This record gives sequence, structure tokens and C-alpha cells, in this order.
Amino acid sequence: MADDPISANPAVPSHPDPGFAVLRLASLDDAAEIEQLIELSVLALQAGDYTPAQMAGALGGVFGVDRQLIRDRSYFVAERDGRIIGCGGWSRRQTLFGSDAIEGKDDAELRPGVDPARIRAFFVHPGFARKGVGSQIMRACEDAAAANGFTSLTLVATLTGEKLYVRHGFEAVERYATPLANGERLPMIVMQKPL
Repeated sequence: MADDPISANPAVPSHPDPGFAVLRLASLDDAAEIEQLIELSVLALQAGDYTPAQMAGALGGVFGVDRQLIRDRSYFVAERDGRIIGCGGWSRRQTLFGSDAIEGKDDAELRPGVDPARIRAFFVHPGFARKGVGSQIMRACEDAAAANGFTSLTLVATLTGEKLYVRHGFEAVERYATPLANGERLPMIVMQKPL
């Protein structure tokens, strides 16, 4: 389809080899491996967009595991050869981003058909970046959110992640910088799309 932004971009496989990565719902037993993946992904893939101080200030807080997503069964991991190589999810809760360590998270439930579902915490192992893993997870999130009655999505993107989300039809609606515990500020982008 010519106007499909995923198919039109050869750098992002529209349908990755189904044997490349196996997608499944994350379990709480995966949390330690996910944390390791997040740190590896951030330090390798976001280095072109953020300073070492910004990345260090964001790890563990802005970037980290939110176990509520896992308990809600709305967080996916992509596995290859028994290793987690990607993760990401959607949420029916108010919180837009952040790990368990973020203070003041709002876990109140959203209203399907009224509020947009949240896209949350996408990270890919640097050795498997740009091979369709993030797109595979995104499709699963979109399908699950739609199946739960949501008609739109919102997310807070990193500068690094913005390109993936644009390819999936998200549009930037606000740019801002969130304060970090170490005094740094992390530029981020609020993005939205209809389902």
C-alpha cells in the first residue's frame, strides 16, 4: 500500500520474518532482564540525542521497568534465541511514562473510547535495532488497545524514538523537557494518533 508509512520506508520491515523474534507478554520474572536491556538500549542508541548526564539521570526513573504494565498484562517482550531483545507496551492507566521509581504516578484507569491509551517504555537491544522489532511490538500494542475499546493513542517519546513513532502515524503535539533527579533536563515529545 503506497500510503502506508511503514511499507514505504525500506529501513523498517513492514512484516519482519516471523521467526526473527517471538513476541509474548512479559512476566514479573522478566523484570531484571528488562532493566538490563533498557540500560543497554539507552546508553547505545540514545547517545546521539542525549548527553551522558541526561542518560544517567533518566535511567532508573524515567527509563525503567513499570511493573504495573506487567501486572496489567499489557507489556510485551520480543525474544530471540531465549534472550529478550525488545520490550514495549500499552497502558489503560493515566501515567504517561516512567518506572516504578517515579513519584506521583497516577494509576487511575482511562476510559476506553474517551481517553487515549498510552504507549509505554519501548526499548530495543542495540544489536537488533532497525530490524522491525519495535514495529512488531507497536502493532501488538495497537491491536490490544483497539481490542480493549480504545480509539486513540498517546505517548511521550524520546528524541531517539520519535522517528519510529512518526513512521507509525503519530504526530508531535508538544515538546518539553522533564526534570531529572541529577538536575539535568530530558527533552521529550508528546505524540498522538487515532486508531
